[in-house]
Amino acid sequence: MKIAVIGSGGWGTAIAVMLAKRGHNVYLWSWIQEETDRLNRDRENKEFLPEVKFPENIYCTHDMGECVNDAELVITAAPSPATRTTAKQLAPIVKDGQRIVNISKGLEEGTLLRLSEVYKQEIPQADISVMSGPSHAEEVSRGLPTTNVVASGNKETAKFIQDVFMGDMFRVYTSTDMIGVELGGALKNVIALCAGISDGLGYGDNTKAALITRGLAEIARLGKAMGADERTFMGLSGIGDLIVTCTSMHSRNRRAGILLGQGKSLEETLESVHMVVEGVNTATAAYEMAKKYGVEMPIVEEAYNILYNGKNAKEAVLRLMTREKREEA
Repeated sequence: MKIAVIGSGGWGTAIAVMLAKRGHNVYLWSWIQEETDRLNRDRENKEFLPEVKFPENIYCTHDMGECVNDAELVITAAPSPATRTTAKQLAPIVKDGQRIVNISKGLEEGTLLRLSEVYKQEIPQADISVMSGPSHAEEVSRGLPTTNVVASGNKETAKFIQDVFMGDMFRVYTSTDMIGVELGGALKNVIALCAGISDGLGYGDNTKAALITRGLAEIARLGKAMGADERTFMGLSGIGDLIVTCTSMHSRNRRAGILLGQGKSLEETLESVHMVVEGVNTATAAYEMAKKYGVEMPIVEEAYNILYNGKNAKEAVLRLMTREKREEA
């Protein structure tokens, strides 16, 4: 079938390569003509996935209409800050009922909307789903075993997308809990940033394990307040994604956190990582959502203070460790 991938970063490229190898005709859209020209010339994404060669049935284009028209599935992989702009560009092109699955992770700053909600606002005629889980682009592009979950309000749509993505090395489960799947994928980036800060400070495995488990508790609390199924956070888009993002050097959020923990400024860190660090963008939205829903999220709060209020990372850890004693929950 014809599949459109909107966004030629690492994750969008990895998915395009995987689906093309499965025999689909994949149209990969880039927002910059010069980048499209490079991809067509090099037949690989040298910036984000060097040495991963494009199959012949990947067609790189800067023409969104060419990309999306008659596509049986549209996959959106734009970074969260670019989601609304991308949705506005797609809106005049997408047909009634055309299936869109968003594979980006994050929240929209200001509105505090989940990314699927942004797409639904701008493209109400589309059938919107989301896919998330522990999935580094570097490993997916190399064909290493990976498992994700696709969530949709329409079970038939979820099964359709499951069938498109399923293969020997990429397994997909279905869910109807879009809130939980999206929150898990978005908020784990903030916790991964904190795990990196811990590494940068020279702390050990005990500290990281505490951050992962207590971070998951914060995510689940917020999810419950927003109407998610708490069981979702015990799955791939919750604990699964949290583990991989907090422990792997593939994780740009963890790498950014390490630099922050070593004393680099936020500006120096972002320049060094040279890719979108979703945890930095999401920290503000997560902090504001915690206040909006009256949910206690001390790790998220400390992350926000380190990023935007100039708070010292070691002192933040001390504040977390010396909070009022309580039962585990």
